[in-house]
Amino acid sequence: MEKHIYLSLIPEALVVSMLTPEEFGVYYAVGSAKKSRGAAIFFEVDPEYRHESLHLEKALQRCQPHENGEPKASIYASVYRVMEYISLDALLKLYLVTPDGRVLGLEAGDSLPEETEGMHLYQEIAPVHPLVVSNFGPREFYELIVKNPTSLISLPVVCFVELRLNGLAVDPMKGDASDLPYSSIDHLRECLVDLKTKPFHSKMVDRVHPASFPFRMIQNGVFIGNDQELKYYPMLSPDDLRAKHYRFWRSIHM
Repeated sequence: MEKHIYLSLIPEALVVSMLTPEEFGVYYAVGSAKKSRGAAIFFEVDPEYRHESLHLEKALQRCQPHENGEPKASIYASVYRVMEYISLDALLKLYLVTPDGRVLGLEAGDSLPEETEGMHLYQEIAPVHPLVVSNFGPREFYELIVKNPTSLISLPVVCFVELRLNGLAVDPMKGDASDLPYSSIDHLRECLVDLKTKPFHSKMVDRVHPASFPFRMIQNGVFIGNDQELKYYPMLSPDDLRAKHYRFWRSIHM
């Protein structure tokens, strides 16, 4: 049976599996008694990729079918500081999985999204997962965290998503927030006002925010960057999701 390598982001882990990405997504979100059920996000990794800090050869050797012939669902190769040892060139498709097991695969984009007016809301997914507002676009935000930090805190690699702010992006006090599902909207407004009126470029909204987020609120896509490069996986448009991936679209709007 073919063996796959998956980089899970919620939680951060490197997993070897005999399941296809679609099968693994269902298993990881709803099919394992060992894991709390919920949304999942993972990359498929080039099966030829190796790194001395990751126990991939041993994991691949141990990934054998069960006695009854069923494929082995998961062998964990690493659960600590995984992302920083994975070359971005080795990342293949990104998969978003809803809590009820609907899987959407995304290809890497050729360029970053166009800059939009106003402020931005970022959910860092891994290795840490605060919720942050910023007046920086995605590239500048990544550089602030990884390449040119202005504080004592920096990360060797970060994966994050930009979430929709709707009217709050331009007018945090009076902008329409009726379609925003975030908790503590008043606190979010206050953070955006601070960002607009004070001389700093980002502000923490919630430092212990869960890494999961409503997929329907993705503004543009998912970003992952290390000290070498920034890679972008654009989200499909609502029209394309509804027309081509209806079950996924329906699940994220329920």
